[in-house]
Amino acid sequence: MRIDDAVLLDLTGVTDKAALMDRCAVTLALPAWFGRNWDALADCLADLPEPVTVVVTGWQEYARTRSREWRTAQDVFATAVDESPTRLSVLLSLGEGLVGSDEPPATSLG
Repeated sequence: MRIDDAVLLDLTGVTDKAALMDRCAVTLALPAWFGRNWDALADCLADLPEPVTVVVTGWQEYARTRSREWRTAQDVFATAVDESPTRLSVLLSLGEGLVGSDEPPATSLG
């Protein structure tokens, strides 16, 4: 996995769990059977077709307004990384955008 090939999971404008699940489904090209719940997200993260680095941006507002959901999301992503450290990396962008490259990251896996 190279950071140059990172997928950008932009959570700007995400205000609830449903929107988070929709954003994950589109950005990570999750399968049609994705049930848009925490267990289904965990299953899909474990079954990603290729190694991927996900850079999460725009998460701060969601974390502030839906702190319990955000903690659950962090747990789901952290568990997926722990279970497949060579296939999945998840990074949180602490700024307002990605820096260090003139090229935008991939917007989705699909």
